[in-house]
Amino acid sequence: MKKIILLIIILFNLNYTFSYSNNDLYDKIDLFGEVFEKVKKDYVDEVNQSEMMDSAINGVLQSLDPYSSYMSPEIFREMQTDTRGEFGGLGIEIGMEAGVVKVISPIDDTPAANAGIKAGDYIVKIGSSQVQGKSLMEAVKLMRGPVGTSIELTIKRKNVKKLLKFKITRKIIEVKSVNSKILGNKKNLGYIRLKSFNENSDKQFLKAVKEFKKNSKIKGYILDLRNNPGGLLAQAINITDIFLDNGEIVSTKGRKSSETRKFFARKGDETKGKPIIVLINNGSASASEIFAGALKDHKRAIILGENSYGKGSVQSIVPLSNGGGMRLTISKYYLPSGDSISEVGVAPDILVEEIGEDFKINTKSDNQLNYALDLFSS
Repeated sequence: MKKIILLIIILFNLNYTFSYSNNDLYDKIDLFGEVFEKVKKDYVDEVNQSEMMDSAINGVLQSLDPYSSYMSPEIFREMQTDTRGEFGGLGIEIGMEAGVVKVISPIDDTPAANAGIKAGDYIVKIGSSQVQGKSLMEAVKLMRGPVGTSIELTIKRKNVKKLLKFKITRKIIEVKSVNSKILGNKKNLGYIRLKSFNENSDKQFLKAVKEFKKNSKIKGYILDLRNNPGGLLAQAINITDIFLDNGEIVSTKGRKSSETRKFFARKGDETKGKPIIVLINNGSASASEIFAGALKDHKRAIILGENSYGKGSVQSIVPLSNGGGMRLTISKYYLPSGDSISEVGVAPDILVEEIGEDFKINTKSDNQLNYALDLFSS
């Protein structure tokens, strides 16, 4: 009964009435109770009523968008607990698409990336557990485990007929978000790879730019955001601001006035207007899309690579009365042009798809980076 009450609370909290009158909504709630009782009484196998209710609650949330989901009290506690040094991960950012877990991006130099997991892969099985029907948080829980232990992921990859299997060993995921070096035949291009928008990414990024400024030969920049799953909105704004002299960076719009805001660049382009190429791919999401989209709209950079992921929304963690919680989308991002990123992403100015089975970012096989280098040399 407590689970049914919780479901009703969520329905009302979400204003999940659509075009129904209150009487219609009550009729639907009665109908749900009838279905629940029929399943409990007549279904071919005995059902776990608590798990069934969790699935129903999660179904309400996941029907809204791929990023809203329910967390049981157990999962919610685990998400809030500091398990540093005890539990390991695989190094992938995941989301939901049509009830299936989809890889948004593998993070550089993590077990998943090193094993060959790619952005856009669909996770069919985690170990022996089928993923279909599980919530995003349940999938995350299955992938976590003690450092040094292994898990097998079964993957469905676009344009590959057979299912792929990857055995991956968990480890503590520590991401250094910024790497930089000088590239080009004449050693005159500043290359910065941004892997995520973490708490101190802006300071690391600005430090790299200032180091390049000391080199009088630097004539342009290549900013690599491929397989960057995003992160903090404030970091996206601060890093984009490094390259703009003025103008809007991004806006957020939600139902509440507090979630509707605009963010603008402050005066001062740290690179003094030098040319920029931004590399993106299907694994560039969220904050990466804000960065690439803003520079594209302001015609401050050439965007090269593949269409980005299309995650243009902000989630909030909401505690619930049963000790669980829900991840709920509360606003969406909009680029300076007014375009939404959601489910669309940012289209490159120059489409360059990755080529070859041996393709690896920032190596000799990286045809996208090589294309960018050729543009500067032409």
